[in-house]
Amino acid sequence: MSKERKIGAILSYVAIVVNIIIQLLYTPFLIRSLGQSEYGLYSLVASIIGYLTILDLGFGNAIIVYTAKYKAQNMVDEEKKLHGMFNVIFKIIGVIAALIGIALYFNVNTIFGSNMTNIELEKMKTMMIILSFNLFISFSFAIYSSIIRANERFIFKKIVSLIHAILTPLIMIPLLFLGYKSISLCCVITFTNFALLLTDYYYCRKKLGIKIKYCGFDGKIFKIIIGYSIWIFIATVVDKVNWSVDNFILGAVSGTIAVSIYALAATINQLFINLSTAISSVLLPKISKMVAKNASNEELTNEFIKVGRLQYLIIFLMASGLVLVGKEFFILWAGNGYSDAYYIAMLLILPLCIPLIQNLGLSIMQAKNMFRFRSLLLLCISAVNIIVSIPLSKTYGGIGAAFGTGASLLIGNGLILNCYYYKKVGLNIPKFWKEIIKMTIPFVIPILLIVVFMHFLELKGILSILIYGGIYTVIYCLVAYYFSMNEYEKNVVKKFMRKIHLSKN
Repeated sequence: MSKERKIGAILSYVAIVVNIIIQLLYTPFLIRSLGQSEYGLYSLVASIIGYLTILDLGFGNAIIVYTAKYKAQNMVDEEKKLHGMFNVIFKIIGVIAALIGIALYFNVNTIFGSNMTNIELEKMKTMMIILSFNLFISFSFAIYSSIIRANERFIFKKIVSLIHAILTPLIMIPLLFLGYKSISLCCVITFTNFALLLTDYYYCRKKLGIKIKYCGFDGKIFKIIIGYSIWIFIATVVDKVNWSVDNFILGAVSGTIAVSIYALAATINQLFINLSTAISSVLLPKISKMVAKNASNEELTNEFIKVGRLQYLIIFLMASGLVLVGKEFFILWAGNGYSDAYYIAMLLILPLCIPLIQNLGLSIMQAKNMFRFRSLLLLCISAVNIIVSIPLSKTYGGIGAAFGTGASLLIGNGLILNCYYYKKVGLNIPKFWKEIIKMTIPFVIPILLIVVFMHFLELKGILSILIYGGIYTVIYCLVAYYFSMNEYEKNVVKKFMRKIHLSKN
């Protein structure tokens, strides 16, 4: 299974590169085809329907963790009961999600009527119904994705996700040329998602030989899962609030243009999240098995540091590069009307870097069933975020909203959660940060030299991004390899380069 994890992680990064290319080429075309207002409208609807994914209640992660544990302990009957029971529960949740979507449909005018035209409100209603149906079918088939991940079949899962990422723009671009707009986009998203879900179902049935059968309601298993998943659910609610509430607030107090600008920055923010989860997303089953077999805190800390260092090398390159050339990038990418997206992105991404390089800690907390503190902490921080973001949004628009979210991330995920990792979870956080600081020091002088160079030789547009971005990336990679990486990380690079060389021959 280590091969599945390694190739799965590599495929995750391939998917991320593909997604970046798609976002760079497809998003500006989408914005210009839809128009700034309609793009903001679509982003708002997607954000609102995105809230309903919290109805998962943390069951998806719980199924992964407990399937992995049952497999490690050879508890076949419990595994079958778990799958059968939650297959039915997910279908019930799907119906509830659809009903909530319908209720939102009938209240669109009440919530958004003061800042939108009648045409925008009607489009919003139509998109709400389509994406609510999309959510219904997603929940109905949700069990199969969790089973595939629990069985560590990451190669299949990542390849299918990669195809899915390519398929949506591939279908949508001709439709945009023909004049179709946001409603067609929602239809295409629903169609491609349904195809993905059917693929998961087929793989479970034909390749894994899993035929889910309802074996009755097992109160004991359900109680165990609820005790675990309730804190995952609360954490998911908090994440949704932190990443989606700004769109909702801006839509209510500022209109669709402000939502459009914020959504563009949020797109880049999501790419950073994807970059960091490429490795950690394939490690939850492994961590669950380690905890089930009573792995020591030292072993878990070593895994935490090993993954954190790899994530840091990628996240630091992207974050520092975005700081240096990001403003020119946003203007070139989306147009002069989106210059504020750079400042919004910085306010979101820079505080986010801390939890992004530590997100294996979340998997360790999940495996240890210690998510309660984080969930309650972030619930409080999220409430403060909403209270702060409403007046800031009214006064400063998207920048004010992003400031409230960024500050909550820094305090909650940065300062307080690190203390909890150290004091309660048993991870050696001082050792982790010593490793990160040791890795960072070699980059200080190259970054200062680039800043000075940019000050004296001012360039604009694509030339600025290509020259400064290119020079910085080359210097970063050289400094990282010769001065920051340890032997394990250098071997990872050597093996990767060796594979590329062999593939060419």
